[in-house]
Amino acid sequence: MWPIAPEETETIGSLVSVSESLPLHGSTPEPNVAISPATQTSNLESIQPRACGLNGLVSPASTNLEDTSRSAHYQRHEVTSRTRGGGGSAAPPLDFSHLDLVCPINANDIQNRWLKPYIPGVLGPQTTKTLSPSITAFTYRILKSYAAIAVRCHPNNIPPFLHSVQVLQWTLPPNTPHAPLSTCLSLIRSCEKPLPGSEAVLAEVLQREMNKLYEQYGTYNNHNDSTLLLATFQAYLVYTLVLYYRLPQDPSSHFLRQQEAIMHLQEIACACCARGLVCAAEQDGARPRWEAWIVAETKRRTLYTMYLWDNMLTAQEGLPTFLGTELRGLPAPASKALWQASAREEWEKAYNLHLAEWPEGGLCIDELWAIPADMDEASVVERRRRVDQWLEGVDEFGTMMYAVTSCTHGG
Repeated sequence: MWPIAPEETETIGSLVSVSESLPLHGSTPEPNVAISPATQTSNLESIQPRACGLNGLVSPASTNLEDTSRSAHYQRHEVTSRTRGGGGSAAPPLDFSHLDLVCPINANDIQNRWLKPYIPGVLGPQTTKTLSPSITAFTYRILKSYAAIAVRCHPNNIPPFLHSVQVLQWTLPPNTPHAPLSTCLSLIRSCEKPLPGSEAVLAEVLQREMNKLYEQYGTYNNHNDSTLLLATFQAYLVYTLVLYYRLPQDPSSHFLRQQEAIMHLQEIACACCARGLVCAAEQDGARPRWEAWIVAETKRRTLYTMYLWDNMLTAQEGLPTFLGTELRGLPAPASKALWQASAREEWEKAYNLHLAEWPEGGLCIDELWAIPADMDEASVVERRRRVDQWLEGVDEFGTMMYAVTSCTHGG
């Protein structure tokens, strides 16, 4: 889509091969299969700059073999320990097929959101909102931290819209040797400490991966491709954040590239969310399967992050921002106990407690918006009580969401 100078072709070709040769974050050995230190070292050596064509583009400090070896060892140990039940017996593998998800909103409104600032009323009556400079700056810094965390991608510290299961033990769909998210997390590591002058080449590599994701997502027609669409959605979002924050680009073409990326991102988000944003069991007040809940909650967190990103960019451009009324009724971010549960039994206990504490249903995202003028006093008191109860258990993502919505809407 954007021309490349002939002298860069050979270098870019070497870089593109990284996405095909780097080890997948989600791929791990079977728990009972021993891996010798020599084998680990041999595998890790394949991602060094000398071996994969990154020499001269990536600072050696960002690809330290000793640090990478420790990270790989930690991931293998963590996956093994998390997939074992009590007494050391192996737990059943996670099954991400037949998730039974439903989409309670009009997903098409997500795809067309980028049009709102340019053609007001194109999606019917809209509610504008005012983002103060301080909230815009706050959102900018938060999203910048997500890009930095994603680039480093340490198992103990991942962006809050990626679930630990995805990074440590994601089950890849059949005939999918390179899951989009795994490839993304491997490829963007080259952006941690790029050498001066290499940013444009690295940016071109990421943009090619984004183009590939956009071209391929429409082929995911099988119902069981929901996890693959989610990984594509997340990878595309991570790429856009990394490009914006880590790889400065030519201002003359930056806006058009960024706008196209937002359009494609929202189109992929629409397809992903149309496959379901809520577990059917959640709507019925019952406990869903852990796998289904992981996918649903991760989709919602990724979607909310995309909306924050869209709002921040729109506000920076001096355009009007609009309330995401199309998201009304979706659950607010889940509690820390549910999100950080590392085993099925732990999560099921936490979800049983959640059902007992929220007999009338959990908090919805629109309960964090402005209180309607026609709401009676008793309803206002009840809403504030529910928000207070929700705040007691949220993680850092929920806290951030409350900070943005509270400073924007009051309440």
